[in-house]
Amino acid sequence: MIRIAGIDLVNEKQISIALTSIYGIGKWRALNILIKFNIDPTKKCKDLTDEETASLRDNIDKIYQIEGDLRRIKIMNVKRLVDIQSYRGKRHKIGLPLRGQRTRTNSRNARLSKR
Repeated sequence: MIRIAGIDLVNEKQISIALTSIYGIGKWRALNILIKFNIDPTKKCKDLTDEETASLRDNIDKIYQIEGDLRRIKIMNVKRLVDIQSYRGKRHKIGLPLRGQRTRTNSRNARLSKR
């Protein structure tokens, strides 16, 4: 198994699909990464050479914000909104929709947990 950014990638999957199991890497970014390092996207994880895995492991962490760093940034952004008491911050705090969705008939889960 290949380990990148603390995530074990499944050996039987294609490398383009396996990279999407890392938080912050979707299909498009995975394909761009593989093209950048001249790796065939249809190649299975178990078929990668040691040089390819090393280049992926070293460069993904340096170039992109993924996993823990990205989660931390996301949480800090929400915390900032709550701290400055903006409209979005207040909605985050009470767990209601932020972007103008109606709450009279929809968003039942958000409303039920707040009763």
